[in-house]
Amino acid sequence: MGKFFFSGSVAAKLDEKNRFVLPQDLRFGLVEEGELSFTIALGLGGCLSIYRRSDIDKMVERFRAKQHLAKYQKFFTVFFSTLFPTTCDKIGRVTLPATLKNATNIKNEIIIAGVLNKIEIWPKDRYETNLKAMMEGKDMEFDLGRLAEEAFALLDEREEEAVL
Repeated sequence: MGKFFFSGSVAAKLDEKNRFVLPQDLRFGLVEEGELSFTIALGLGGCLSIYRRSDIDKMVERFRAKQHLAKYQKFFTVFFSTLFPTTCDKIGRVTLPATLKNATNIKNEIIIAGVLNKIEIWPKDRYETNLKAMMEGKDMEFDLGRLAEEAFALLDEREEEAVL
């Protein structure tokens, strides 16, 4: 599973019980040791994030070393109090916890996006607005061309490190 990564996006709707169907190809990437279990958490930029169990375990271990630093206390409180371990039912539905739904202002329609080692869940209107603004160069915090150039430069840095 080391080379697997999440990618792509799909629109979905929440049902009356705040459930959505997680696409099968994304569910496949969450299976570890034959078990489908994962954690839903607050993400960056107004989305939710779904993490593999092993990724959450790694985060916990790294954060434990910093848990007594005062500057991180509020972050740790918010982050860990909004982690929801869960799984899918037999047809792939995931229940979205009300706390997370309200925090991200998700109504009925969502976008499920694969992003490397996690899956993001966005309110559909916010996702589409952000995407349009980025593509048109209207998002002042996000210059797609500049950031793409910098991101691809990271690939070159790795090659340079390998040569050294």
